[in-house]
Amino acid sequence: MKNNIFGFLFFVFIVIIMGFAIYKVNSNKKDKNGNTTDNASVVDMKQKGTSLTLAISNFDTINPIITKNKDVQDITKLIYEPLVNITEDGRAEPCLAKEWETTDNKTYIIKLRTGVKWTDGTFFSSSDVQYTIDKLLRSEEAKDAVYLENVKYLQEVDIIDNTTIRIILSKEIPFYEYYLNFPILSSHYYGNDNFWNTDKNDAPITTGRFYISETNGNSIILTKNENWWNKENDNSIINKITINFYSTVAELYNAFKLGGIDLISTKNSNFEQYIGKIGYNVNEIEGRQFSFIALNTQNGILSDANVRRAIRAAINKNEIASNEYKGTYFTANFPLTKNSYLVDDSNDNYFNLGSMEKYLNESGWRLRSKIWQKTINYKTTRLELNLVVRADSNRIGVAEYIKNTLAQQGIIIDIIVASKENYNNYLKNKNYDMILTEITNSISPDLSTYFADRNLANFNNSEAKEIINDVKNITSEDELKNKYQRLYEIYDDQVPYIGIGRNKIYVITNSYLNGDIKSQWYNLFFNIKNWYTN
Repeated sequence: MKNNIFGFLFFVFIVIIMGFAIYKVNSNKKDKNGNTTDNASVVDMKQKGTSLTLAISNFDTINPIITKNKDVQDITKLIYEPLVNITEDGRAEPCLAKEWETTDNKTYIIKLRTGVKWTDGTFFSSSDVQYTIDKLLRSEEAKDAVYLENVKYLQEVDIIDNTTIRIILSKEIPFYEYYLNFPILSSHYYGNDNFWNTDKNDAPITTGRFYISETNGNSIILTKNENWWNKENDNSIINKITINFYSTVAELYNAFKLGGIDLISTKNSNFEQYIGKIGYNVNEIEGRQFSFIALNTQNGILSDANVRRAIRAAINKNEIASNEYKGTYFTANFPLTKNSYLVDDSNDNYFNLGSMEKYLNESGWRLRSKIWQKTINYKTTRLELNLVVRADSNRIGVAEYIKNTLAQQGIIIDIIVASKENYNNYLKNKNYDMILTEITNSISPDLSTYFADRNLANFNNSEAKEIINDVKNITSEDELKNKYQRLYEIYDDQVPYIGIGRNKIYVITNSYLNGDIKSQWYNLFFNIKNWYTN
């Protein structure tokens, strides 16, 4: 009897073991690369949508060199490639250029990536780079081209061999490699055709992640380029993108609202009026427009760094961003964006009235009759300064806010509202106490405008100037970061400028677009390999 019981238990045990083994085999499959995945993950992957729908209003051409349309410029980064990309944290990253070096301050030797093919099977070469630059530099039609700015200081382009070119600049441009971010087009594809007016512009061949597989009057279809050279980043889930055309922005907004578009971008903070308030996600990213006050450090009163620090401490940037810029600007301190790899810019709001008083008291200013005053050369001097602002700008409200805020703290500000011509003269001659201005910062980290000779603050700091000269020739990333961090510390301590804000770009995605949705001002789609729809 005992033997029968033990036999039965043994049989049950064997059945359980076999069942468990079968379960593990079925629940731990191997993918085509030999990686183990569980069933849940396999199901998840199957459920991830592989197509994406984008849109363009007022479409002109998909040729990235010719187009004037910002939406087209954004989308063409999915198709065409530059020599150099700009990364999320502001590095110059090799793309079709494999590496580069400078032989002097105006000459670059660029080695191109080998084995790169156009979608017609021909190889990418130096001739394609020279052809693209030649079209930008030497064509009458290129006078309004977006990328003309990138090449206008190119004096000479020489082909050394199929994968090496030499470019010579007409003058020194610090960090010129950043300007090599213009798209390259195929010389043999266009041949002797008129580059600016040919049917070949409907669907130029490409070296990029996607290629144009279909066109019609209302849309363009992009398909994943299975022969893309960049295998390291070729694991994107999205393999098809439909780009629909709309006559107006209003039509585009309506299509997004109805769920026909997955992603749009805009600088218009009133987008809710057109697409409502539900059914989408908003990612706010920093643009390149930097709003700031330049303080004339050679001015008698403002030559004292404590006065400059006091003015900074009296200004509440959060209120300016919220009330004057209506939420369309981030607060900002330093000219480089906050995610720049070069500086740790953790501060952007120094508003502290206690600090303001401390700085002024340290420099001998006293608050009398609600106005800060000081005896200078045996004469009582009030803390009174002029602030120049351009008449036809959105900064007049900001200037009025600053005037009223500082008046409450005993600092008198006289606003000079200048015409465009007079405003430019103020900038040129530096004959102001303070000027409220805005600069669209360069794509490179060059900060000569702020620290070199004839800078906007008349800031004469020998260490800062030395750093600006040194960084032009530094190739070590660690050394470069150390130099820029020191420059930031000088800026932060000496306050030649008071950063106010940086414009926002709104990247709006429908709720069914998922993944690690990231964008940047340079490339809205830099992280598309992690996106999918459901």
